[in-house]
Amino acid sequence: MFDCVMSLFCYIVLVIFVLIGVAFLTLLERKVLGYIQIRKGPNKVGMMGIPQPFADAIKLFCSEQTYPMMSNYLMYFFCPVVSLFLSLLVWLIYPLGYELVSFDLALLFFFCCTSMGVYSMMLAGWSSNSNYALLGGLRAVAQTISYEVSMALILLSFIILVGGFGINLFFIHQLYIWFFFINVPLFFCWFSSCLAETNRTPFDFSEGESELVSGFNVEYSSGGFALIFMAEYSSILFMSMLTILIFFGGDLFSLLFYFMLVFMSFVFIWVRGTLPRFRYDKLMYLAWSTYLPVSLNYLFFFCCFSFWMNNMVY
Repeated sequence: MFDCVMSLFCYIVLVIFVLIGVAFLTLLERKVLGYIQIRKGPNKVGMMGIPQPFADAIKLFCSEQTYPMMSNYLMYFFCPVVSLFLSLLVWLIYPLGYELVSFDLALLFFFCCTSMGVYSMMLAGWSSNSNYALLGGLRAVAQTISYEVSMALILLSFIILVGGFGINLFFIHQLYIWFFFINVPLFFCWFSSCLAETNRTPFDFSEGESELVSGFNVEYSSGGFALIFMAEYSSILFMSMLTILIFFGGDLFSLLFYFMLVFMSFVFIWVRGTLPRFRYDKLMYLAWSTYLPVSLNYLFFFCCFSFWMNNMVY
């Protein structure tokens, strides 16, 4: 019972810190985009605009919640909640010293949670009963499924290399050399897939403002919009953490890990401030004609390499 209570307590503390991280990631994004566009960004609220995210949160949750007349009310209401719940649930695999849950199949759990996230976007678009929202939801589903394939194959390559699904195996196998140095092309494929999975520029087709009037969340206001927003930024933080763990060793007891995590989150923002949006057919072409063959070839290579190494050992 004590272990269960401690695990629950650790997870609640982790979720609180993740939500605070989400708040300051939005501030970092607005500041970085401001300086990229040669302006200041938020600087009026409090000292240097630091309390700005909390002011925005209070404003969003206190403003009026609107419900479209023809929407499927229950599904429309619960989709943002489920979306945020899934993006926070996946943090269970975060490898703390005091383990939240003994996860030998952590990456399998990650696949399950990210796959479920598609349904919340699709049902949010459908239940709004708006043509624009439905089109945004369909785009999001097609995009996420396409890039999940290459992401799964890339992760399978590393699972075969380290010989298990546990996150701690990646730390053990990268004590002397980071996987980044021996898999540079795979790192860029992985990072692009992360951008597509989290619906970020240049792959933000589910929220294409210029043609979809903000996509699947167009009918959401107030708290519903805030929850979708928080889910997206929580996913960005998680994908940054997972990237550092897989490609850069990820020693959780060193400050370098946290600096690298912040830098990886900064790169997500940097890409948004630099690159224009892709054309939709180019996005699909990139997934199926470029990333899929590359990740498949790497998977076959790692299978053969692992088989050869096992034969050498025995």
